[in-house]
Amino acid sequence: MELKCNNLTKQFGHFTAVDHLNLTMTNGVYGLLGVNGAGKTTLMRMLCTLMHPTSGTITCNGKDIFQMDNDYRNLLGYLPQEFGFYPEFTVRDYLMYIAALKGVRTVVAKKRVRELIEQVGLSKVGNKKMKKLSGGMKRRAGIAQAMLNDPKILILDEPTAGLDPNERIRFRNLISELSEERMVLLSTHIVSDIEYIANEIWLMKDGKLVQSGTSKKLIQSMPVSVWQVVVDKSFVSSMMRKYKISNIKTESDGVEMRIISKEKPFPDSRRIEASLEDVFLYYFGEKAGDGHDEV
Repeated sequence: MELKCNNLTKQFGHFTAVDHLNLTMTNGVYGLLGVNGAGKTTLMRMLCTLMHPTSGTITCNGKDIFQMDNDYRNLLGYLPQEFGFYPEFTVRDYLMYIAALKGVRTVVAKKRVRELIEQVGLSKVGNKKMKKLSGGMKRRAGIAQAMLNDPKILILDEPTAGLDPNERIRFRNLISELSEERMVLLSTHIVSDIEYIANEIWLMKDGKLVQSGTSKKLIQSMPVSVWQVVVDKSFVSSMMRKYKISNIKTESDGVEMRIISKEKPFPDSRRIEASLEDVFLYYFGEKAGDGHDEV
């Protein structure tokens, strides 16, 4: 299966949220990485046919998804950043209700709900009301509802928002498991969510893709170096104004800084291996005093 965006553009008045985007997806995990306001949610809403593009096309196996209508939606599972639920419903009742809305036959739905509750780790709370669930458990229920129709295309918008580290690890493992036979697009601004599970990562800024590739390729393509140095506390403010700093750690002999820079920032700086987090800061971060200037 192939999902393709060709010169996809979405404008709201004079504001361009998605700007002539070209993407191609097949089976696997795709990570869409960018700060809030980059256009990620707008892109996902268009991919889910919840919003029409201003121009450009989205095709599934060569067919326009808006012309495919229900044939396309039957292939689709979607977890929005905020999803609605009836707080008095139990997890099981909620999933059965969503299954009915999706047109899943009752006998099939019962079996599917039972399987998904176990798969996402909600077996112990299946009869618990949705309002009683923790944030992490609600997100698991959200993933389960997106999977009810066994979708071939799974779109997840900021799925780990509000989750603790253990929940995020569990979520990443679940996504890896779910991606074996389907296409998964995961939008986030949390680097660790996609660093190890995405087959391809897209960096999105101001509605455009600024870079794409595997985690390793993105790190290798960064046109600057990462440096580590311990400096006196008196240098910290001036260094932060001049450079992008990905980490600051106070030590007994000064302040250890991780600096992204083309040139060597300090005489005794040593070059170290870059990470995907450094790549994120290079494209999306700001130096102190930059305000909202372009990076």
